[in-house]
Amino acid sequence: MQKYSKQTRLLLAVDCIIFGFDGDTLKILLIKRGFQPEKGNWSLMGGFVQVDESLDQASNRILKQLTGLEGVYLEQLYTFGDVNRDPKERTVSTAYFALIDIHKYETQLSNDYHAEWFPLKRTPKLIFDQQEMVETAKKRIRYKAALHPILFELLPGKFTLPQLQMLYESVYNTTIDKRNFSKRILATGLMIKLTEKDKTSSRRGAFYYQLNMKNYYAKFQSFLNFIPNPDSLLQAIY
Repeated sequence: MQKYSKQTRLLLAVDCIIFGFDGDTLKILLIKRGFQPEKGNWSLMGGFVQVDESLDQASNRILKQLTGLEGVYLEQLYTFGDVNRDPKERTVSTAYFALIDIHKYETQLSNDYHAEWFPLKRTPKLIFDQQEMVETAKKRIRYKAALHPILFELLPGKFTLPQLQMLYESVYNTTIDKRNFSKRILATGLMIKLTEKDKTSSRRGAFYYQLNMKNYYAKFQSFLNFIPNPDSLLQAIY
């Protein structure tokens, strides 16, 4: 294979940001880094891209290798290329992010690299520029959640309105009035009310709902009615 002359080589890496929801708390999946520098410190799932694989292939391989997770939809976020981001060697990293229902992947999660879920509000210090990666991913999710049903990837097939409210409050880091939330979301016609109830937290229980996907794509703008500062979100990142 011919190579470009007089060019300095650099390393290409990927980092995977995995957000999960357990029904109560929005969390992020981290591992203990297995090599220097920063060995033993908390890190995103990251590694180097091999010469015979694409970025997407590398991100899926690394995620499975370090956590056991596979079949997770990963979306490319942003490429981080500060000259000094890795103190050992010049490395450019492309970050990916995913949203998953934690309970769907419990049996897949491997303990080989001490993968552990942390509440997003109590994340330990991360290596290199990975906190910047996480903050960028949070902004992207807030933007996309205002326009698409991506947060429902974090929920089980049936869910309660309190669960949905807790999820939106966690993502947007805000408090939403319970009565207004329920009133506004039910007024959209986007929820299908089921006959079953969740009685784990009270005798009265809370009805389960499902997202009406047919109505969602016709009326997704209705979600902007209860998302904080939608106008500013639509100007974010892109």
